Amino acid sequence: MRFYSKLVYFGTLVLFFGCSHKLQTNSVDFVDYQISKSAPVDSTMVRFLNPYGSKMQATMGKVIGISKQGLSKKQPESAIGNFMSDAMKASAEKVFNKQVDAAFVNYGGVRSYFPKGDITIGLVYELMPFDNLVVLQQLSGTLLQQLLDKTAVDGGWPVSGISMEIKDKKAVKVMIAGKPLDPLTTYTIANSDYVANGGSDCPFLKPIPQENKGYTLRDALIDQIQRMTAAGKTIDAELENRVTLSKD
Repeated sequence: MRFYSKLVYFGTLVLFFGCSHKLQTNSVDFVDYQISKSAPVDSTMVRFLNPYGSKMQATMGKVIGISKQGLSKKQPESAIGNFMSDAMKASAEKVFNKQVDAAFVNYGGVRSYFPKGDITIGLVYELMPFDNLVVLQQLSGTLLQQLLDKTAVDGGWPVSGISMEIKDKKAVKVMIAGKPLDPLTTYTIANSDYVANGGSDCPFLKPIPQENKGYTLRDALIDQIQRMTAAGKTIDAELENRVTLSKD
């Protein structure tokens, strides 16, 4: 188990119900309890939590794949980012039943890494703890260039289906499926609903209609790993010069 806080907050909320069915808060009290290794064990609480903890550990500890090597996070391109964006693109094509030209994972959304060896559901949750949904948007080449320029300002995002260089905080030499980006072409893009709704400083995406099937990016990762395992494959993402820094 991983513990992310040394403080536990307990609150008491007292509600009084009147005949008019209105709810009124009478009092709210909070007490901070410092948690340390020297604190005595509350056996009653342990007995209460054990059944839930056992079920959680069984689920999160389930091995769904094997990583041939450790996959870490870095910019402008990373092995873990390539795996995530590829999984997003492949899973989106299956779920939405259509070709996806490119997929994006915002760099800040990559929260962990994959170690070499067994990959569990718990590790996927650590990598993607948010319930972000995979959505599709139809972007003009001009708007896609704007999104790519935004990723360049950030130092590079994980992308699938695209290669580009970063020069003066702009995306240059952009290729999609081996062809130069065309400002007049409309592209089908997979993104998280967070970014599509304007997050990560992408307000220009918010007006664009979204196709949404309630499918999380985390499930896209899990599904991709399970497909690879079923096919006898290990996770073995590599750097492919998808996003590079211009030498010009």
